[in-house]
Amino acid sequence: MPVASSDIQYRLSGGASNTVAAASLGGAKSSQPAPASLFDSVSGAEAAAGDIEYRCIYVHNASTTDPLTNAVLWLAANTPSASTDIAVGLGASAVNGTESSVADESSAPPGITFSAAASKAAGIALGTIPVGQHRAVWVRRSVAAGAPSAGSDGATLRVECESST
Repeated sequence: MPVASSDIQYRLSGGASNTVAAASLGGAKSSQPAPASLFDSVSGAEAAAGDIEYRCIYVHNASTTDPLTNAVLWLAANTPSASTDIAVGLGASAVNGTESSVADESSAPPGITFSAAASKAAGIALGTIPVGQHRAVWVRRSVAAGAPSAGSDGATLRVECESST
């Protein structure tokens, strides 16, 4: 049976009951879904000076029967603003592992390589994620110094896997 798109879930990190995206900085997988907006609004000071922030989320396989075989993550849409950019990187922990935490949202996770992969072919290989398990992914938002205000500046992550049938 093929994996349903609803079985591919994005969960916060930061502890089993974390509900705050800003606290999603590694650590245990939360039971809570990652919100559509992982990052807060960019303040005037952040826009003037430039800013880079990080979040750690988990790609969770909620299927009760099928693994996410050869799962791949990419950016189906990056931010519409020329002054901001989203990039993603594969976490350092193994499948179903716990990703190391960073001190704060401005601290880069060590050893993570980020990519603004815009297609499945250029995407990040997550490997196979068994039923009920997960894989850590880091998301980086970069804001250029002197960035203008932008009302809606989100990006869209996408994960696909091979069908098991």
